[in-house]
Amino acid sequence: MPAQIIDGIAIAESVRNQVAAETQSLIAETGIVPHLAAVLVGNDPASEVYVRNKERACLKAGLKSTLHRLDAATPQAELLALVDALNRDTTIHGILVQLPLPKHLDSTQILDAIVPTKDVDAFHPENTGLMLQGRPRFLPCTPAGVMKMLHVSNIATAGRHAVVIGRSDIVGKPMAALLVQKGVDATVTICHSRTADIGSICRTADILIAAVGIPEFVKGHMVKPGAVVIDVGINRVNERLVGDVDYAAASAVASAITPVPGGVGPMTIAMLLQNTLTSARLS
Repeated sequence: MPAQIIDGIAIAESVRNQVAAETQSLIAETGIVPHLAAVLVGNDPASEVYVRNKERACLKAGLKSTLHRLDAATPQAELLALVDALNRDTTIHGILVQLPLPKHLDSTQILDAIVPTKDVDAFHPENTGLMLQGRPRFLPCTPAGVMKMLHVSNIATAGRHAVVIGRSDIVGKPMAALLVQKGVDATVTICHSRTADIGSICRTADILIAAVGIPEFVKGHMVKPGAVVIDVGINRVNERLVGDVDYAAASAVASAITPVPGGVGPMTIAMLLQNTLTSARLS
């Protein structure tokens, strides 16, 4: 039986519609318009697309969006000064510094400079700590999007073995942290570049989440029959977008799978809007 396709486009649309309705209510009750400020340094083509999509999503949901474009040669001090100004602007509820930054910039220092109450990407150490303790202010957008997809698709997590491939601060680590929380109750294994016999570990997963950044890394033989496969990767290969999973092979084995494109990607932006609305309420 072919795998169920988990439609990220449809689920993201439902989240955006809910955000739009709640935004209208917030504006009517308080006059506060949720406002996301995005900072784009340089002209990385992928970043241009991401920021443009975020702007469009804000507009459709009734949020205000402001883009600050900076030259690729912008010095660290100038970028920090902009972040400080956005921190002090009471009309702005969310600050997003688009990654990756040019190599001469210290992204950790920049992200740490964003006041935690406006850190709608949830990268700040304070927000990471709150998430780990199970009392989040905001959830990291991509892992939160994955959790929403699992929930909407009625995929059980309690007692299941979840394997996360990748240990980045943006996806892998927070993904594992969310899966292990009380109420989710998965048993979690993180695999990475130093993991021995990664294939055998992947084959034990009831839920397999690939966030490694290597095109079609997960082959069909690495998937346990009936497993749920979540592909966080997006890679361009010969003008074609592919994930971190060999989709054709994995979908022949899995019970459910996310496509690329049209899977996790749209969810990331939807959860960013949700976080910006939450920040506006907290303000």
